[in-house]
Parts: sequence; C-alpha cells; structure tokens
Amino acid sequence: MDSAQEDGSSTDIFLVTANVGSLFEDPERLLQLWLHEFLAKISIVQPKFLALHLQEVGGKTYEKSMEYVQEFIKCLCDSPELADFTCVHIFMDEDFKSAEHFTALGSLYFVHQDVASLKIWNFLTHNWEESLQDTKDKHIYSGNIETIATKEKSKFPQHFFPECKWSRKGFMRTRWEINGTVIDLVNIHLFHDASNLAACENFPSVYCKTRRRALVHTIERFHLDEQNGTVPFFVFGDFNFRCDTEGVVKELTENLTPHRVQNVKNENDKIHYRNSTGNNVLTVGKKEFSHADHQLKFKEDWLKKFDRELEPLKDILVEYPIMFVPSYPFEEDPEMPTDYMSTRCPAWCDRILMSPQVQEIIRSDDWTYGMIGEAVCMGDHKALRIPPAFRSCRRAWRTW
Repeated sequence: MDSAQEDGSSTDIFLVTANVGSLFEDPERLLQLWLHEFLAKISIVQPKFLALHLQEVGGKTYEKSMEYVQEFIKCLCDSPELADFTCVHIFMDEDFKSAEHFTALGSLYFVHQDVASLKIWNFLTHNWEESLQDTKDKHIYSGNIETIATKEKSKFPQHFFPECKWSRKGFMRTRWEINGTVIDLVNIHLFHDASNLAACENFPSVYCKTRRRALVHTIERFHLDEQNGTVPFFVFGDFNFRCDTEGVVKELTENLTPHRVQNVKNENDKIHYRNSTGNNVLTVGKKEFSHADHQLKFKEDWLKKFDRELEPLKDILVEYPIMFVPSYPFEEDPEMPTDYMSTRCPAWCDRILMSPQVQEIIRSDDWTYGMIGEAVCMGDHKALRIPPAFRSCRRAWRTW
C-alpha cells in the first residue's frame, strides 16, 4: 500500500452513529428533541464533512413509520445548520418487505461547499464517480436501494443469527476521496443479547461469539475484495457490544445469596441476589437487569474493565479511549433523559472504530469521542460522535 503524503492542510470531519429505533416508536415526543440536539452539535463543531450512520430506521413497524422517516430526512436537509452543505448523499434501506435484503440502515453524508475535491466510489464499475462537487446536488436513495452502485450493502447470512430468526442486521459501506484522502465509511448493526440469563452463563457469551463472528466476517470481506481493493476505514454503528455479564454479576453479588424464582413456562425465570437482611440487591431475568442502586452504579468507572468484546480484535480495530458512560439502555422518556432502563446491564453498544491505517491520515492531537445528548432523551441509545481531522494527501492510498 502506498503511503500518503501530506500537503500541510486538513479537513474537519464529523462521524456520528445513532440507533434511532426509539424515535420512530414515539415520534411526536422524541423526533424533534433528537434533531434539535444533533443540529446544535453540528453548529458548534462546524465540520466540512458529516457522516451520520443510523440503525433501526423506522423502528419495529417500518410500514407505519415511513412518513416520519421522510420527515426526518426533510428536517435534516432543510435545516439552517446544514444550509452550506451543498452536496448530500443519503442511502436509506427501506424495503421492509424484502427479508433477504432489509437492514433498516441509513447512511447520510453531508459535504460542505468549502470542500475543494470530493469523489465517491462505484462498487459496480470499481472506479470513482465524477467529482460530486461539480454538481453540488442532493442524492437521496430510499426504498429498495439494492441497485445503487455507490454503496455496498449486505445482510448477514441467516446461519449467523443466534436465534435462527432473520432480523435486520448487516452493514453498508461507502468509499470517499475527500480532498485527496481515501477512506471507507461502514455502517454496521450487530446482534443483541436475547436473554440476560444466557448472557451471564459464561464469557464470551453465545451472543458475543456471534457478534465477533459477524464482525470478523465483515472485515475479512473487505480485505479479500480484490475488485474494489482495500483502503483505511471507519466502522461505526450499533455493535451491540455488552459487558462481560458473568463478570459483572460476580462483581455485584460477591456477598449476596442467589434465589431462583422459576415460572412454569420458564419464560419469566429470575434470580434474586439478596443481602444478609433479605433485601434484593440485584435481579436478573431474561429481560430484566435491575440493581438497587441502578442509576448510579453503572455510571462508575469499575464497569469499564468488563467492556471486553474488542479484546481479541485489538490488532485489526482501533478505538479512542472511552471517557463516557454506557450508551444503552436509556429510558425512552423525555422526563428521565439520564436514567437507565432496568432491562439490560448498561453497556457501550454504540461505537466508532477504525482500521489501524486510519491513524496515519488523521491528526490525532485534537479529537473528542463522546455522546450527543447527555442530558436529553435521545431514545434508548445515545448518539456517539467523533470529530477528527483528515490530513489532506497529495497521493491517496492506492486500492488494489
């Protein structure tokens, strides 16, 4: 791979990932809150290239939420904060009737008029499209986007799914040349933990193993892609990474006594961990994870040592240090924007990762990796953002 040569300038970019399923379950209360907080952050940062990766667009009932999805896009495109972003590329996977292809991913890219040179890759011709800045136009692809060649999209194979139910999990990739610097931007959504009880049996859990398998499958697919070649990449989305639940439970219950409560149908089995006076301190059920000090306990630093899903992949995926509280699962109530739901052990599900090569083309002395909407209800996931600056290169990375 050719190394990049600097020309001394740089381009400020802004990468954001957000699982927005909650917004479309309760659009009247949450949609405008989310948009206001997101656009306020754009006004402060003032990037030149904005990449917004969304997961679970439309929520669980896409057929009922499509009008809100269109409103969401229109609000972004018409916002004063994005008025100077004259080139727009939006890819919205909306064909919910296609079990084979539907991912509910949305990848939105806004390019400021000051960007001097911009190209997007065609994954069908394996070459660059003509410069987009010459047209300064909006390109909005929605509905069935399978034939759109400026993105690569794939749903994970059905045998990857831990419960054999083919749900909306996959990735979408675009490739850009921004002021001479070539980069892949990958939107991804991995599998969730279906049961807390199964998750805390051992580490890595069955769900963790499936997520890792799908993530490695994706990265290997890029490296083996001889037609499109390999370039540095960011992969950001809802990885559904969870803490080592087995380790977390052991940490929280060291001096407690477990009491299993079994239901006839085994659907509502729970384990209550009680102290010496008989009070419940921790309750773990299939979809319940509740601590007596739930709203403070999981915001403390001790939990970070159990964030271990990336450990086996540290040589192929890099991440800035996490300096924020877990991004999931927050209450979906505007009156409780900083409270966690007692359904799952809070975890850093939403991440912005990069290939090691990215570190060679970004200025690492000025970055912020954190949340958007810390004090505002953004749904059950808080959006994450990172605004690095690309070094502008006279010779971009060669693809092969």
